[in-house]
Amino acid sequence: MPTISMFYGIRIFINYKDHNPPHFHAEYAGNQATINILTCTVMESSLPNKQLKLVLAWAELHKDKLMHNWGLSQEGDELISIEPLR
Repeated sequence: MPTISMFYGIRIFINYKDHNPPHFHAEYAGNQATINILTCTVMESSLPNKQLKLVLAWAELHKDKLMHNWGLSQEGDELISIEPLR
């Protein structure tokens, strides 16, 4: 589970060779969310609303980089870091 970004205590990661659809995971204080990269929609979440909104805003800004990382993860290649939300 390589971390690709971290902001406001939220860790963003993509698992290697994970199932479709393309998605990433967010973790905050023991709560997690799974976000569809293509649509920037929630697949599953127990994140507090404030943190979930931050994650979704960040995802919209970095959709292309997230898709690039998804492709890398499917090949087992090293993922790139993505700028945090500021």
